[in-house]
Amino acid sequence: QVQLVESGGGLVQPGGSLRLSCAASGIIFRFNVGGWYRQAPGKERESVATIASGGTTTYADSVKGRFTISRDNAKNTVYLQMNSMRPEDTAVYYCTAGVVPHIYWGQGTQVTVSS
Repeated sequence: QVQLVESGGGLVQPGGSLRLSCAASGIIFRFNVGGWYRQAPGKERESVATIASGGTTTYADSVKGRFTISRDNAKNTVYLQMNSMRPEDTAVYYCTAGVVPHIYWGQGTQVTVSS
């Protein structure tokens, strides 16, 4: 059974930083694509960042230069370092793992950027 457990969400001021973690069991990140998606109130879910098995990363234009996705193979964990955060980054962030069409989702963690 695959489980993805996110942590690290919370409230941060504009310009601040947060690091999200996604610990996996039942699936190995280094053999799959790891990713982060987010969904803001009233908006569709969107891809934020992905990291392929070989380490190649992709980012949404809105987070390029501010967010960094990384992976710790020994811990089977994917991270999302978020810097220079903006109110529009407020959303529920979801971790994913797998290869299309077999994609697994975490339960989501709330990130709120507000002063």
